[in-house]
Amino acid sequence: MEQTTLFTAADEKNQPLAARLRPRSLDDFVGQRQLLGEGKILQHMITHDELSSMIFWGPSGVGKTTLAQIIAHQTRSRFITFSAVVSGIKDIKKIMEDAESQRQRGEKTIVFIDEIHRFNKAQQDAFLPYVEKGSIILIGATTENPSFEINSALLSRCRVFVLEALTNAEIMQLLNNALHHPQAFPPLHITADEAALAAIAHHANGDARVALNTLELAVKNSTARDNRLHLNANTLADILSRRQIHYDKNGEEHYNIISTLHKAMRNSDPDAAIYWLSRMLEGGEDPVYIARRLIRFAGEDIGLADTHALTLAVSVFQACRYIGMPECDVHLTEAVVYLALAPKSNAIYRARCKVAEDIKKTRNDPVPLHLRNAATRLMKDLGYGKGYQLAHYHADKLTTMQTMPDNLIGREYYFPTEEGHEQRFKARLEQIKRWKAEH
Repeated sequence: MEQTTLFTAADEKNQPLAARLRPRSLDDFVGQRQLLGEGKILQHMITHDELSSMIFWGPSGVGKTTLAQIIAHQTRSRFITFSAVVSGIKDIKKIMEDAESQRQRGEKTIVFIDEIHRFNKAQQDAFLPYVEKGSIILIGATTENPSFEINSALLSRCRVFVLEALTNAEIMQLLNNALHHPQAFPPLHITADEAALAAIAHHANGDARVALNTLELAVKNSTARDNRLHLNANTLADILSRRQIHYDKNGEEHYNIISTLHKAMRNSDPDAAIYWLSRMLEGGEDPVYIARRLIRFAGEDIGLADTHALTLAVSVFQACRYIGMPECDVHLTEAVVYLALAPKSNAIYRARCKVAEDIKKTRNDPVPLHLRNAATRLMKDLGYGKGYQLAHYHADKLTTMQTMPDNLIGREYYFPTEEGHEQRFKARLEQIKRWKAEH
């Protein structure tokens, strides 16, 4: 149990607003109605004390830690928190053994691990036997996809609950609650315009902690008269001048957004493509990384439908390397608009995949003798190059010579579309096939 000191009250007073107003019960908790609404599964588990180990997955500031503390308080459980930085394997095992002893005496222990994705495999494995035995109820919180960041053995023993960013309406409810809370800004009496609260909610981007910190900052930077203070949009102008962009260059959001950029271009939507590109750039993404992905897109989704697409993508890649940000933003924008509007064909990509599949499934026959170069006299005596037909020596620049391995004769991989320039390649391929059939 934490010991109370002479400084405890002062410490609590100096805590950030979000910490001072942290809800103590589900009735005070704002948001996550999809989990905590009447009849929802997590609400049922908490109110009926039917808990199992679980993972809370969601963005920052949506109540993961608060919800874990409410669960511990409402179910009258011991509450232990772990940190990936200071918790070694020995520390974990010692506390877990203590939790098992407490369980045998009828006391329940909830172990809360914030940012569980930062725990390494060995640390996560240390919890596994105690979760299996029921010595503890593990609650992990993470902003990263649990599928990639949590050991499969541990994940399979936990229920995953997805927490969503708060809506602007929920953020405004939270702010109004704070303005009327006796522990928020004593002895001040604070009011605020609806527009001011809406501006804070928009700035917070679904993050309750950011919203409350912004409100506190606004109060501290305003002058009260007779212990009364009114906040309006003008009061908040300087504080809200720079909005934090939610983007994690090393996490799932990085892959989600680059994938969405690809899909917007593939769907020929230049406006969406510009938006997702800009989200990445504003979040600090490396422009060269984006340019590399555009080169791939030009080959995979456009191919021969527009033979200029790859050239443009490579040119933009070079521009990004030469001049970097912020100057290369316009070149990247030019590229995503061009690629979005270009005719689409994935015939080249499908051909490559089909060939790769055949290589794995069929015997890897040697190169036919007539296609081998006779670099030495011995190789020539063995028949290397015998029967080779040089297309340039023939009037139509075509021959009937076999160039496929014996076990794949007649196999076709490239099926051109009629999109853009590729219709020319389709016509040429059909002409070649007709010539070979005739000869």
